Amino acid sequence: MRTTRGVALTLLLLSSSLAWGQSPQKLFWIDRSKNKNQVHYDARVGKDGQLDPKEPVVAYWILIPGGKRESLGWVERKKAYGFSITRDKSGQFWRMKLVPAEDRPIKVYVKDGKARAEMIIGGRAAYLTKLYIDSTEGVVLPTVNYVDLFGTDVANGAPVRERIVPK
Repeated sequence: MRTTRGVALTLLLLSSSLAWGQSPQKLFWIDRSKNKNQVHYDARVGKDGQLDPKEPVVAYWILIPGGKRESLGWVERKKAYGFSITRDKSGQFWRMKLVPAEDRPIKVYVKDGKARAEMIIGGRAAYLTKLYIDSTEGVVLPTVNYVDLFGTDVANGAPVRERIVPK
């Protein structure tokens, strides 16, 4: 009986997730100078083609080698790779701010069935694809030397890049 209930509970949880029809779509990722592990950011898109209003974006580690997925820790979320996200007053998109680039808001939305992370890179509206963070290990926390932003120009599809050096 216990096994049947366990299976039933698992199916119920899966079906509620599937009922929403969530399909994660890759937005962008962060590479770092420290090691090859990456932080990935995915949009959660429902069957209706809209971002999940409860949790539109999720972030997690991909450990390399091996590709194992792991949650971000508390310090990582608060001090290094976390983000805040709020729905814009227009309701047309979400405004996301990354901890490593809080002064550079990212517009998250779905266009033509594809989740997009749009921001200004090199003075151009661009779809963000990747950040590279170069840092030096410190006693408590690392010191960020620079952050490179990589994307694709919204207007013409050309690659764009910009380096941000913290003050």
